[in-house]
Amino acid sequence: MSPPRLTGALRSFSNVTRKEDFNEKLCDLKTKRLKKQELFAREGLTWQKLFRFCSDHQDKDKVKQHAVHQELKSLLLTAKQIVGTENGQEAIEHAAVFLFETFQKKDHVGTEETRAIKQMFGPFPSSAAEMSCTCVARLMASLEESRVVEFIQSHCSRQNPQQGSTFGRNITFSHDCYTLEPLEEMPCFSIEDQKVSLDFANFLNNQQSERNAVNEGEMFSGRSSVCGTVLRTEVEKYLNGGNMISSCPEDLCSSLFEMLASNKSNDELQNELFELLGPEGLEMISTLLQQRTAIVDSLLNMPQLAQPQSGYLHDAVRKISDDVSRPTYGCQVTIQSEQEKHLMKIFRREEKRERKRGKGTDDVECSEALMNFDPKEMRAQREQALLTARHEPVLGRERVYERIKYPNVYDSYAEATKTPAFVGGARMLLPEGIRRNNNKMYEEVEIPPNEPLPIGFEEKPIYISELDEIGQLVFKGMKRLNRIQSLVFETAYNTNENLLICAPTGAGKTNIAMLTVLHEIRQHLQPGGVIKKDEFKIVYVAPMKALAAEMTNYFSKRLEPLGITVKELTGDMQLTKGEILRTQMLVTTPEKWDVVTRKSVGDVALSQIVRLLILDEVHLLHEDRGPVLESLVARTIRQVESTQSMIRILGLSATLPNYQDVATFLHVNPYIGLFFFDSRFRPVPLGQTFVGVKATNKIQQMHDMEEVCYDKVLEQVKAGHQVMVFVHARNATVRTAMGLIEMAKNRGETCFFQPDHGPDYGQCEKQIQRSRNKQMKEMFPEGFGIHHAGMLRSDRNLMESMFSRGYLKVLVCTATLAWGVNLPAHAVIIKGTQIYDAKRGALVDLGILDVMQIFGRAGRPQFDKYGEGTIITTHEKLSHYLTLLTQQNPIESQFLGSLADNLNAEIALGTVTNVDEGVKWLSYTYLYVRMRANPLAYGINYKALQMDPGLELYRKELVVESGRKLDKARMIRFEERTGYFNSTDLGRTSSHFYIRYNTIETFNELFNSQRTEADILSIVSKAEEFEQLKVRDEEMEELEQLLCNYCELPAAGGVENGYGKVNILLQTYISRGDVDNFSLISDLSYVAQNAARIVRALFEIALRKRWPAMTHRLLTLSKVIDKRLWGFAHPLRQFPNLSHIVLNRLEEKKLTVDKLKEMRKDEIGHMLHHVNIGLTVKQCVHQIPSIQMEASIQPITRTVLRVRLIVTPDFRWNDQVHGSVGEPWWLWVEDPINDHIYHSEYFLLQKKQVVTGEPQHIVFTIPIFEPLPSQYYIKAVSDRWLGAEAICIINFQNLILPERHPPHTELLDLQPLPVTALDNREFESLFKFTHFNPIQTQIFHTLYHTDTNVLLGAPTGSGKTIAAELAMFRVFNKYPSSGVYCSAQSSGEREN
Repeated sequence: MSPPRLTGALRSFSNVTRKEDFNEKLCDLKTKRLKKQELFAREGLTWQKLFRFCSDHQDKDKVKQHAVHQELKSLLLTAKQIVGTENGQEAIEHAAVFLFETFQKKDHVGTEETRAIKQMFGPFPSSAAEMSCTCVARLMASLEESRVVEFIQSHCSRQNPQQGSTFGRNITFSHDCYTLEPLEEMPCFSIEDQKVSLDFANFLNNQQSERNAVNEGEMFSGRSSVCGTVLRTEVEKYLNGGNMISSCPEDLCSSLFEMLASNKSNDELQNELFELLGPEGLEMISTLLQQRTAIVDSLLNMPQLAQPQSGYLHDAVRKISDDVSRPTYGCQVTIQSEQEKHLMKIFRREEKRERKRGKGTDDVECSEALMNFDPKEMRAQREQALLTARHEPVLGRERVYERIKYPNVYDSYAEATKTPAFVGGARMLLPEGIRRNNNKMYEEVEIPPNEPLPIGFEEKPIYISELDEIGQLVFKGMKRLNRIQSLVFETAYNTNENLLICAPTGAGKTNIAMLTVLHEIRQHLQPGGVIKKDEFKIVYVAPMKALAAEMTNYFSKRLEPLGITVKELTGDMQLTKGEILRTQMLVTTPEKWDVVTRKSVGDVALSQIVRLLILDEVHLLHEDRGPVLESLVARTIRQVESTQSMIRILGLSATLPNYQDVATFLHVNPYIGLFFFDSRFRPVPLGQTFVGVKATNKIQQMHDMEEVCYDKVLEQVKAGHQVMVFVHARNATVRTAMGLIEMAKNRGETCFFQPDHGPDYGQCEKQIQRSRNKQMKEMFPEGFGIHHAGMLRSDRNLMESMFSRGYLKVLVCTATLAWGVNLPAHAVIIKGTQIYDAKRGALVDLGILDVMQIFGRAGRPQFDKYGEGTIITTHEKLSHYLTLLTQQNPIESQFLGSLADNLNAEIALGTVTNVDEGVKWLSYTYLYVRMRANPLAYGINYKALQMDPGLELYRKELVVESGRKLDKARMIRFEERTGYFNSTDLGRTSSHFYIRYNTIETFNELFNSQRTEADILSIVSKAEEFEQLKVRDEEMEELEQLLCNYCELPAAGGVENGYGKVNILLQTYISRGDVDNFSLISDLSYVAQNAARIVRALFEIALRKRWPAMTHRLLTLSKVIDKRLWGFAHPLRQFPNLSHIVLNRLEEKKLTVDKLKEMRKDEIGHMLHHVNIGLTVKQCVHQIPSIQMEASIQPITRTVLRVRLIVTPDFRWNDQVHGSVGEPWWLWVEDPINDHIYHSEYFLLQKKQVVTGEPQHIVFTIPIFEPLPSQYYIKAVSDRWLGAEAICIINFQNLILPERHPPHTELLDLQPLPVTALDNREFESLFKFTHFNPIQTQIFHTLYHTDTNVLLGAPTGSGKTIAAELAMFRVFNKYPSSGVYCSAQSSGEREN
């Protein structure tokens, strides 16, 4: 942020510019504002002060102190009931203070108190108010009333904060900062001392009086009079309008005169005048600029008409020596006397004469001419020039680069002239026509809707009837493409160009994606209309699961006539490999597709037949999930270049400022594939209103927001529109709706909200009354409704239906409505911008993506000429949202934060094997594009960029540093000398399971084979993924209850620590416990999602480390989290169709699965006191996956054993329970004595095998050691079912091993074979020798003339590589297109 602009006088005679220590960042307004806010918060009566006061006045009596603390705790709880938890602890504490102040002198809840509380918080439970009154009364009884009154008066939070000292009082002036040497009088003049006054009024009056005294030149003086008084007239008119109340006309005239007389251009001056006068002075600015020259000339030239003897000269002219030696402070205009003007004329004449002589003058004449100047005069001029330069900016005017005009960019922001304004203290550029309202309660900025762009000559709408058959089938029901789609059509539908489409929400970007999908399908269309579906895959990456589901439905319906299958692949919707192969289009999230493309085995084939990658909401690059998009695009583009395959990339985005950078990143040709459409292309133009509430007290802030929200809602409803109010917590929907209804009742304005009774109103009312949602039934007659994800699906559908029919005037909802359901309204209002983010464990600002999506719901295309979006936030966030929504901030890369993890993924995939490849890989990221465009933001100075324009050295430094980190965490092996990377099991596991490298370091430190289940949960809780989850004071009590009620294992860390909280929440999730606190519910789902993944990763790590007990423990634990059932629970609890009563009785009677299998159904029924349930239980028992295993062993050598395992399924298949594919199992062979796994594998029992009872054969080899162990165990454990496992014992008692030293192959005494035996000149020319050696001679026939498999064991240097070459020659002769050479070491590969 640039330092504040100060006048030259202030800089010259103060310590402002001499300050050398800039570490404090004095000019950072944000920091200043935050400090001020903290100061305001501390000024009033706060909860901490109240708590301290009550504690300090108990005379150290511990019993009394405990009682007071309990009362204070109760008061806080009642405040929590009244205000809710979604606004954070600060709001609850402010509410408690408010209640204390309200009830301090009351013994019951009266109407006055009820009104005060209702006015502040809206509707509230009356029991909470009574309880708080009782608490305060008890507190007052234990304290002296006079002391309390005195305490409250001294800290009263309701008194106005004291005014601070005047701005600028702390600047110390020192007149000796810049001393100038006093100069003697100039030798060329002898003018008497004259003084000059900068008083504008005096100046103008004197000029007018002098003008009247002069008889000659009346015409000129008349014109001067008009021009001179224009300034005064305009200033008075401006001030009379109530603007700049603190200024007097003379001061303002003086300031404006200085500015008009400066040498700045009209454009620059226009901006400065706007800053000074604000939007109210626009007329005045245009008048002054039009008559600028006349005003300045008239005011400066008036003294020329005056007589030298007149009194005015004594006021208007000053001594020249003074003028030269001292700057004119606060003024850039020099007022000259008649003599000075005359002298300057002579000086200029002489100068011209000298110039005319030109080259004709010799050096002597020049030196003589120069000798006429006095050195003192020259020095004075030099000092004057320096002093004048002090007023000028150091770097002069900004260099204006000419913008390149791209053919498909319609960007009014870049072209239009904008008016600068200060909003919330931050300078920004806003579009024309804005309206601002600034009052004590809030500041409001209103941006009117844009006029649509006139249709150009070349624009032609594309009619569906003009498309080919495929296009007509898919776009059936549509007449034509909209304007944006028509402009993009040619490039999207008929070329393979990469595209970036930036357009407003709701402008029809999805259909552009459909055009590119159709282009791809047409590429694989055979004659006769057959589509080769196995040749291509299309991937659509949507930012959210809700959006992915919506897109899947949309594309499925549209592409159904072509027989194209569209499936969703997200964390919620898993697909088998078979399903993926049968699908042509996958709709997925960035993280899921990243995981799929990270795996080098199996799924790599999938990523290699992708032909079109569609990235929705590309502007997410600057958010936390941006790095995922960067790694996806980098991986795709590198794949295109390395395999020379064609993958088209389509980026869809909202309007963003630096679209050229994003186009560069996506490898889009800006002249063909870059399309930018600004808000003029919205189907319904959007008017935006930003309201910043100024209150700093949290409770006052909530109250003011509620009031502003009501005013805005009422304004829209009075105009006959429907309104959606978006809030950020489920319980806040009810509270806000009730609050609005209450305000309407208090103001007598309920009639505006009540619905019109249409023909089917009675029927609708009956439907509502049938619902079990009490609040919904109460609100409906008032014209209000609520909508959030916690409601029943039927209730949500009902609310949507009532709103679309017009029976609800106001719908209060959460953001899920904006994402999942297309339900537009004329106006949308976002009330508050603080939203709880479990990922960060704190309240954060509502993301720009959510705001755009919500604003996208404003305006109904069929009915409205324009829509209205209003965002109500706090004053300090006002400028933040304004810059975001008017696209002022370029989006930056967030890739540096996750560079190590992404580098590890590439190393694990094998696409980066050394530092040079890592440096090349970085050049494909958005980080690289932005590092070159804005190096300072990434810690690179301009000098480094000039010396290294490609940033090779900086990228190398980043890669090496990340390599060292990964090497330290044992995720890769990094040989710094050679620069080579090698992946490890740990690195591959962390890549596949999306584990951060800091978490792996924690595992390395804490994880070993001896850990118990409680230890494992403790390790998982300490993962970096949960680092941001902190314990809040208001959660402590509930966490204590959860710990007592639901935690089966000891929770290390307890309720005080963050990792203890994670542990408690995880165990509560497994135990299916109920959580009340709003933030804890959010944290719980976040913990559950991530813990399951981390435990799975730990299972893989234990399996790779070959720890049998730990592997079994972790696999069980991961199933425990998935099923939300403890390992000791009855396995039948995995069936949802059995009631809790039945399951509890099964556990009481200790009826195990094996016992139940042996019992008859009627026996089971009698045991459970429920005859009919016996059959259901029996069916469920037989559906739990179970297998029989039989192993046979055969020694191959004395150290290698082959095992043949026959696995026979022993359970009944049910599609509803087991799915339609198969049941996955893990199998491993463990040595119980050495606690080691010798072999492990994953296998799938197919549905067909289970139904037919067909056994599965598995063959593998394991090592054996002498002396022989007594036995090994083969253990098979179900990957999904608890209580489904089997064991088979391998016994070595009767095992006969082969002889210790089997004989070598006898080397025959043969004649060495000549190389001519190859019978191929080309092959023969490869060898420098003439004959093969004895070993090669003996095996030549087998290698060169047969296809038999060969195992050749021979000493080093006996010619094995040539033997391999002979086998390869055989392949080249018979099968020219195939052959692989495998080397044990990479050095061998390089040699070969």
